[in-house]
Amino acid sequence: MSSSVIAAMIWMVVTNLRGMFPSSDNHWRFAYLMIALGVPILIWLFIDHGIWLALLFLLGAMWILRWPVIYLGRWLKKVIGK
Repeated sequence: MSSSVIAAMIWMVVTNLRGMFPSSDNHWRFAYLMIALGVPILIWLFIDHGIWLALLFLLGAMWILRWPVIYLGRWLKKVIGK
């Protein structure tokens, strides 16, 4: 296994485990940190293994961090005007 895949797996496990514990700010600070760490891992996966593994990681990350994705979709709808 390559180091990019190992980093992606560690990211997934840490993000899932942290989501199991209560937080006073509903995990938003942690979500921002995980997004900031996840983007370079996504690029690293793309460079090492191509688009399909990178898309699989992206879908998994969107599944774990679904609320930032939902709020981004709502914001885009408001900006686009539909």
